[in-house]
Amino acid sequence: MGVSRKTPAELDEERLVRLVAKGDRAAFEELYRRTAPWLAVRLRRRCADEQIVAEVMQETYLAVWRAASAFAGAAVGGTAVGWLWTIAARRLVDAFRRRAHQARLPAALTAEPARTAAPAAEDEALAASVDGEVGDALGGLAPELRDVLRAMVLDGLSVQETAVLLGLPEGTVKTRARRARRAMREALS
Repeated sequence: MGVSRKTPAELDEERLVRLVAKGDRAAFEELYRRTAPWLAVRLRRRCADEQIVAEVMQETYLAVWRAASAFAGAAVGGTAVGWLWTIAARRLVDAFRRRAHQARLPAALTAEPARTAAPAAEDEALAASVDGEVGDALGGLAPELRDVLRAMVLDGLSVQETAVLLGLPEGTVKTRARRARRAMREALS
C-alpha cells in the first residue's frame, strides 16, 4: 500500500511554509489563500491607506516566498502566522518610513483608523490564548496601553518601530509600555 500524500489544503501553516521553502508553488498558493484575508484586515486596522496595505501585502508574500527556509530551518517555537505577521508589521513600518521620507506628514500616520464595535481578531485570539488572571489583566488595560503592549510584546517590534506603526512619538511609546507593565504587575499581585 502506497503512502498517501496530503494536499496543501490538508496541511497546517507550518508545514505549508516548509513546503514553500522547497519551492512548492501549490503550498505557497494555499498559504496565501488562508492568510491573505486575515493579514489584510489586520494591516487595515493599523493603516487606512489601501495603497500602502496592498504594497505591504505584496512585499510580505514576496519575502515569504524568498525566505521560507529561514522559518523552516529555525528551531524556534513560533507559529507560521506569527512569523508572517512579524514580516508584515516590519514591512508596514518600512512603508511608513518611506512615506515619511517623501512627505513631512504622511496621510497614513495622521489618519485616524476606523473604530468598530466588534473586537479585533487579535484581541479575540489573545483573550482565547491567555486565561485567568493574565487575561483579565490584559482585558483591563486601556486600549492605548494594550496597543503598545501588542506591538512590542506580541509583534516583537522595537520602540522605534512601534512608534512609527502607531504614529506616536517614541517617548509616548516608552511611557505607555511602562504604564502597561506597571498596570499588569498591579493586577497580577
